[in-house]
Amino acid sequence: MIIGAAILLDLIIGDPRWIPHPVVQMGKLISFLENKWNHGAHRVKKGMALTVTVVVIVFLVTFAIQFIAYKLHPVLAIILNIYLISTTIAIKGLASAAKEVLSPLGKGNIVEARKKLSMIVGRDTESLPEKEIVRGTVETVAENTVDGITAPLFWAIIGGAPLALVYRAINTLDSMVGHKDERYGQFGWASAKLDDLANWLPARITALSIWISAFFIKKSKQKHAWNITLRDARKHPSPNSGWSEAMVAGLLGVQLGGTNYYRGIKSERATMGDPNRELIQFDITKSIQYMHGGWIVFLLIVGTVFYVVI
Repeated sequence: MIIGAAILLDLIIGDPRWIPHPVVQMGKLISFLENKWNHGAHRVKKGMALTVTVVVIVFLVTFAIQFIAYKLHPVLAIILNIYLISTTIAIKGLASAAKEVLSPLGKGNIVEARKKLSMIVGRDTESLPEKEIVRGTVETVAENTVDGITAPLFWAIIGGAPLALVYRAINTLDSMVGHKDERYGQFGWASAKLDDLANWLPARITALSIWISAFFIKKSKQKHAWNITLRDARKHPSPNSGWSEAMVAGLLGVQLGGTNYYRGIKSERATMGDPNRELIQFDITKSIQYMHGGWIVFLLIVGTVFYVVI
């Protein structure tokens, strides 16, 4: 009931800017500690300390808030739990972001579509043709289905708001310091590895869930999608992100990945799926359908298994 209510709350209000968001506070804590510790020697150990510190603080603060709320009134604790879990998922936000790219694209306003895409991807978008705008949007929806929806739901089912927010803290750590560059290569190692671990099982269950949901979505190519996923998922630089992306590519019958540019620098990304046809605008709509179908089936699978085990 609590998980369902949290999902409903997210679908209704999303992440309104006027409500304080826990992730913002996590980001401030991470930034503060990173500036204090990310220098000098022993950066791997300092990065491990950062990861442990942030995770422990988030868990203890969330648990304490829940405990105090329960002491005041059990109903208050339930309401708070629902709200906190809702802040860790982004069903409405992810779907809305994709639709905001699709809307101007459908009207032939490619300049506006590029601008909207630039708000959800890190690649250069200024000169992208339509098919590349579609590719960027589909890839974003497919990848973020895991870390934006199913993974936080997985941890919420297991441990309620405390574990859901711990997952969000891990994911935020990875996005802020888990980069393989000179500044974060050593310092962010622990954060990146913990994020890989936290997403490992949810990513694979998500791929299965999307595949099952595709039986209820017209013109999906389920026959070869699972083989394509097994073939291509491991090509992705992330051990987890490739699973949902390869599955969506297989179901659509298109190829994702390829050449991207970041601040003018060319980057070749592993391709996923077969280039049976060019990407079209409707593929964005289909990716949103797979996202919704995926989280619904995921919830049924994980919820049922958890219920049976417990």
